[in-house]
Amino acid sequence: MRNMGDGLTELGVRRPVLISVMNLLIMLAGLGSLMGIDVRELPDVDRPIVSVRAIYEGASPETMDTEVTSILEGAVARVSGVKNIESSSEENNMRLHVEFQPEVDLNNAASDVREAVSRIERELPEDIDQLVVLKADDDANAIVQIAAYSDSLSKQALAKRIEKDVSPELLSIAGVADVQLNGDQPRVLRVLLDPARMAGFRLSASEVVEVLRQARFDVPAGSYESSDQELIVRAYASVVEPEKVERLHIRDSIRVGDVGTVFYSPMEAEDYSLLNGRMVIGLGVVRQAGANTIAISDEVTRRVERINERFRDFTLSIISDDSIYIRGALKEVLLTLVLAILIVLVVIALFLGQWRAVLVPAVTMPISLVGTLASIWLLGFSINLLTLLALVLATGLIVDDAIVVLENIQRLRSRGHENMAAAVLGTRQVFFAVIATTVTLVAVFFPIAFLPGETGRLFREFGLVLAIAVTISSFVAVTLCPMLASRIPDSKNRNGLSALLRKGLNAVGHGLAVFYYKSLDLLLAWSWLAVPISLAIVGAGVLGFQALNQELLPQEDRGSIELILTGPDGASLAYSDRQSRKAEAVLRSYQERGLVTDIYTIVGRWDKNRTYTKATLVPWEERDISQMALAKEVSDALKDMPGAQVRLRQGNSLNVRGASSGLEIALVGNDYKTLSAAADIMSDAIQQRIPEIEDVRIQFDTSQPELSFNIDREKARDLRVPMDRISQTLRVMVDKYELIDLSIEDQAVPIMLGSTQGAINDPGDLLNIFVTNEDNELVPLSAMIEVRESGVAAELDRHAQRRAIELDLGVPPGTALGKVLNQVRRVADDALPRDVSILFLGEAATLEETSYDVAVTFVIALAVVLLVLAAQFESLGSALIVIFTVPFGLAAAIFTLLKTGQTINLYSQIGLVMLVGLMTKNAILLVEFMDQMRDEGMSVHDAIMEGVRVRLRPVTMTVLSTVVGSLPLILSTGPGAEAREAIGWVVFGGLGLSTLFTLYLAPVGYYWIAPFIKPRAHAGEELQAQLERAEKGGLMVEDAS
Repeated sequence: MRNMGDGLTELGVRRPVLISVMNLLIMLAGLGSLMGIDVRELPDVDRPIVSVRAIYEGASPETMDTEVTSILEGAVARVSGVKNIESSSEENNMRLHVEFQPEVDLNNAASDVREAVSRIERELPEDIDQLVVLKADDDANAIVQIAAYSDSLSKQALAKRIEKDVSPELLSIAGVADVQLNGDQPRVLRVLLDPARMAGFRLSASEVVEVLRQARFDVPAGSYESSDQELIVRAYASVVEPEKVERLHIRDSIRVGDVGTVFYSPMEAEDYSLLNGRMVIGLGVVRQAGANTIAISDEVTRRVERINERFRDFTLSIISDDSIYIRGALKEVLLTLVLAILIVLVVIALFLGQWRAVLVPAVTMPISLVGTLASIWLLGFSINLLTLLALVLATGLIVDDAIVVLENIQRLRSRGHENMAAAVLGTRQVFFAVIATTVTLVAVFFPIAFLPGETGRLFREFGLVLAIAVTISSFVAVTLCPMLASRIPDSKNRNGLSALLRKGLNAVGHGLAVFYYKSLDLLLAWSWLAVPISLAIVGAGVLGFQALNQELLPQEDRGSIELILTGPDGASLAYSDRQSRKAEAVLRSYQERGLVTDIYTIVGRWDKNRTYTKATLVPWEERDISQMALAKEVSDALKDMPGAQVRLRQGNSLNVRGASSGLEIALVGNDYKTLSAAADIMSDAIQQRIPEIEDVRIQFDTSQPELSFNIDREKARDLRVPMDRISQTLRVMVDKYELIDLSIEDQAVPIMLGSTQGAINDPGDLLNIFVTNEDNELVPLSAMIEVRESGVAAELDRHAQRRAIELDLGVPPGTALGKVLNQVRRVADDALPRDVSILFLGEAATLEETSYDVAVTFVIALAVVLLVLAAQFESLGSALIVIFTVPFGLAAAIFTLLKTGQTINLYSQIGLVMLVGLMTKNAILLVEFMDQMRDEGMSVHDAIMEGVRVRLRPVTMTVLSTVVGSLPLILSTGPGAEAREAIGWVVFGGLGLSTLFTLYLAPVGYYWIAPFIKPRAHAGEELQAQLERAEKGGLMVEDAS
């Protein structure tokens, strides 16, 4: 290895043009790749989720669960690669979310799900409508939200224009999975039947249904072929005008108009949207998993501008855009990178005392950083927050190799060596240390790149970019650095301000160095003191780690606050609207203070009793309060709001469902009765034993009022009334019955069949409703049906193909999720019966998974580093000395996190893994030189003292360059600052404080272990001596040939 180093170094000094060209080619490759690299927020870590939706008009949640949801779950569960299945059954509809393993391609998964659904479609009820398979989580938040409003068009006319001219335009954008419409009330062709007039004509609802089904008549009739051409023949007799529908014959001379009224009207509102109190139609652009938010946002913006120019009678306004946060965060990281480079160069100049010497790292740093971009492009990575963060952290690392080489060259030049000789000899002495530290760092970063699961996909690019950056920097350090150093003359300025500054710094440094040498020598004499000191540091670190709060991600200021208001089951839209206006009033006060720009509300977003409100904050630089602080104020103001439960939701980079809105768990079992009792027990136990949880909401409430029609089959058979006629009559007369869709001006307009009397609210209403039997006789429904009123659950959930009841635990903003999660697990172990188990959902589930993955990676990283060091030093003892310093670095990082109020989260955990490599880097510099001194015949004590004397300066310089280079991360503001602070404090405190431990405890460890390690030079000399004796004794084995 040393011979190879000599060759590279001498080649650089002898052929400077060749080495310059080689390094310039690295930089040009990086610059050339910039045009082809994708820019996004994070690597592609989206979970491959496929959603299935079905609408079954008139079906209760229980009917949906047994006749639709369970059948679809069973079919989808057999698809290869399924990781998890969740479903929800409500009145008239169901939603099924299928999450696949990370390696599964989303397009293939969606195709497999469609095929599985089509195979069992015949097993579903005939009246199932809109069975849709979507390549996204249909509960996912839109990345761009748009409001449509008009001063001249009615709401129905505006909805028609949106559906015809806007939605298709946005859906055609690459990467868009769905465009959610809220507040639209499409028109329907309404047919209202009069029960009294139908009884007079002795008509049943089923007869009217059959006639209306024929209103749409558009069927293929084959083709006609002549000698010159072929014509497609279609038969068309659709009726779309209300007057013509009324003239349709039912029986004999009886027409539809004789028993009912036909007219166009808006569909009943299922939800509506408001922007700053104004009624609007909302459009939410949902992206496909893996799609680029920035690219979609750019295209949406262009098309919105084009639509606004094209149509003057309505306006589209973008009210929220996730890409604003992403662009801001990327800009801040780039600024941090520039500041880190400048700070590192200043530190080097202060240490070396010659501004000319700064030219070397000033040239080598851009080559390593820009050259890394080529690898990003080659590997198919993207420029994102994590790859840029890796480059920021690499700034201190890549300059370390140049510092070590340059400092040693400067040392030899100060001893009188000529420039070129000092460049070659100086690089030769530290070549092994440079390569050893590089290989060690790569050994740490590579396991990060191959973390399993979602964490692995998230940090794969981070780890590999760091590994590649330090690899390029080591090549630059042993080739370009000596070449540049050999050509840069010493500064002739011996006086002046710079000289005075240099002398002052040298005097301070010399004084600190003398103190260090004396104190280290004293500690070596009393080396047994290192044992209690080491144990105390490690023990304090363990206790500190247990005291740290744990969460998935640090809370991020993404520039918006989201509120979810939930009223009692069965609440109407009007009730939910009144509750939402109370929340809006609180937010409006912040709007008046200039902190909030827009307040967007969807009343009845998921159910009629639920409301979604999003407050968009002014840009980060225009406010003096963070999103988290403002969210706490809003939460406190709405905490005791009567009539509705308020949940605060703050988004995160991973888009984990349920994140920052509390802790979500599910109790799973075989039947809802048992689960309901268990949920009550669990709720009481949680509120008694966990004070951090403000409240518990059980997502299962049998207070939804329901009229149950119990049909006596025996009586129906005696009266010769078919069951399907009873069913159709009830559906028409009870509420509404959606028959078919008519195609009018390229739009689907449904025929809605109902009663002029409205819904049945009392059992006595059945006396006025008749059905015809097989003998065409009128029979009152009251003769066969008994009406009962009862309470039922409005929603039935399933998890892992088992019945489930979800519990939403109110966790105040800022509460550590990990602590609460462990407490909930202990309560569940004590309180739940054996046939009921607990599942953590959303952020809690991801936190458990990632914590385990990071812990495994940490152990693997330590093992790999130990093996690599043993191979490099050719000594397990020397490797153990280096590894001995790692616990002290981790303890220092933990002390820093505690002091600064940080938490253990995904970013700080990755920082701790990274710290393993940084710690070993400094120890390698010391141990490797001490081994060199022992090879030259020094005693262990003398080798230690000489090693720290020579390597103290480069160790201090490399540590300061990395520590000070992390200052921009700690001091950063604006979007994404929370993640940068988390990893910045680990590097700053962990490496900075632990350097003191390393400088003292690593030499002590060497003092204990080195006497048992034979110097490498002795081993080589012994081998050579044995070979010489073998040759002299004639014992060499001759070649068999």
